Amino acid sequence: MAKNFGDGEQREHDPAAHEQRMDAEKEIKRNPHGDFNKVQASRPEWPTHPEWSFSQTKDPNWRLGQGGNDGGESLKREHVEINPYEEGRPGAFNYKLLISAIVPRPIGFCSTRSKDGQSTNLAPFSYFQVINHDPPMFIMGYAGGFDNAKDSLRNLIDTNECVINIISEHFIEAANATSINAPYGVSEWAISGLHPAPCSTVKASRVKEAIFSVEGHLMETKEYESRVTPGKKTAVLAIIEGTRFWAREDALNADKNLIDPAVLKPMSRLGGITYGRTTEGAEIPRPDYEETLKQDETLKGLVKGKVEGQ
Repeated sequence: MAKNFGDGEQREHDPAAHEQRMDAEKEIKRNPHGDFNKVQASRPEWPTHPEWSFSQTKDPNWRLGQGGNDGGESLKREHVEINPYEEGRPGAFNYKLLISAIVPRPIGFCSTRSKDGQSTNLAPFSYFQVINHDPPMFIMGYAGGFDNAKDSLRNLIDTNECVINIISEHFIEAANATSINAPYGVSEWAISGLHPAPCSTVKASRVKEAIFSVEGHLMETKEYESRVTPGKKTAVLAIIEGTRFWAREDALNADKNLIDPAVLKPMSRLGGITYGRTTEGAEIPRPDYEETLKQDETLKGLVKGKVEGQ
């Protein structure tokens, strides 16, 4: 595995890479507003009235084989083909495109600490997902290679431990504050005002404000190389095994197997600097093939290996 440089070592070893990591936001230009405070002031206040609720699906009378529920309107629109490696296309374009299209994305609010215990890190990651339940497994994606590792990845590799917290509405501003590009060794806990709570299987702290948290041990990592610039390391994938769950008691059911979305009030990531709220849902049962055959003769006429145009 490549050497994992500290902040000072990174600057000395490769000043350009260090500055690129610290100034990534300036390069990406994620914030489209010149004066965000002015834009913020022009918008309505945060609505406190929406409570979690269920609605019907858009078309409760949808039938098998019907396709979209928009009456075919989406079929009238043309698509634009995009080659991610098109000559002259900046890599940041792919980043901005993907984070605006793959939405909403869950946020892994990751807590780590250094091997000597003298430094901690707390940061949100939207390249995050749960991928299995036995064992409980999660993935976290980091921009940059091992030689240009972010503080969170550096600590994760050194200790093999972390805590993944889920962000809720009641601490979204504090969670966002931890994304500041502070130098290694500066505590995001202090900057955000969030409170650490002890864990059972890892030394890193969980976020006390979080409704749901997962203690985790690193299973493996894989580094990836740029297609545009061969030899340049651009990403690291971390696979993490969950070893303990923490759930706030008012959000958990009696069987300890469901979290109430009305209490969790999870926040998600959209494109740019936009976050999403989850305030309502629609339930759709998963169809059973054999039962559906008995109840709906339409399915028999739809059974085929592929459809026209494939």
